[in-house]
Amino acid sequence: MHLHFLGTGTSMGVPVIGCDCPICTSSDPRHHRLRTSALVRSHGLHILIDVGPDFRMQALRANLRRIDAVLLTHAHFDHVAGIDDLRPFCMRQGALPIYGSAQTLADVRQRFAYAFEDTSQGSSRPSLTLHAVDGPFQIGSLTVLPLSIPHGTWTITAYRIGPLGYVTDASAIPPTAIAALRGVQVLVLNALRAEPHPTHLSIAEAGEVAQMIGAPRTFLVHMTHTVDYRADYGLPPGVTFAYDGLEIEI
Repeated sequence: MHLHFLGTGTSMGVPVIGCDCPICTSSDPRHHRLRTSALVRSHGLHILIDVGPDFRMQALRANLRRIDAVLLTHAHFDHVAGIDDLRPFCMRQGALPIYGSAQTLADVRQRFAYAFEDTSQGSSRPSLTLHAVDGPFQIGSLTVLPLSIPHGTWTITAYRIGPLGYVTDASAIPPTAIAALRGVQVLVLNALRAEPHPTHLSIAEAGEVAQMIGAPRTFLVHMTHTVDYRADYGLPPGVTFAYDGLEIEI
């Protein structure tokens, strides 16, 4: 299994527009964070996790030519706003299956209503099939386990795909999800900033969750422009910050 981090930033991305802080003005490319998204390649399949407003640039950077399925964690703008940019894949491949909770897919259907109507003439639109998930499901030979996770007052969907656990925008991890994620080889986990936040894990909280799950490698994503990947945040062994373009084998 191959994991490609397409983006590792929070909702405003990094650099933040109009900000002159040391991270936003850094020349280190690891401090340039597009909105959080990832690509999983396994058993000949290309599975996209979230499709935010930076997806077009991410797809071009990664030379992405095929997508077999899209997993959505939730319908916040920074995780779904790039759905229209799936059009080239739909034109080449046909309808793309999109998986997510019933609420997430209802929001997608409302926001991108034109994609599900037959009234548009003379213009292309994404061709999508929506698949609500509330238990394990198959994408080809891969079994995907969806997990309900609190994101403040929202509920988002985390995913376990065999040896990979992917959790973003969590404010806490329920014990049932901790148990379901134990045994993964790689865990992806959000860590917004050093200070506590009502709807996201802080860096310290993410470190504690990583220790409870016990994956050999944990990569932190969804970081704001206050996070310097070079700084010492007291993270446990095996826990580190991901960065845009990072690719790992699992």
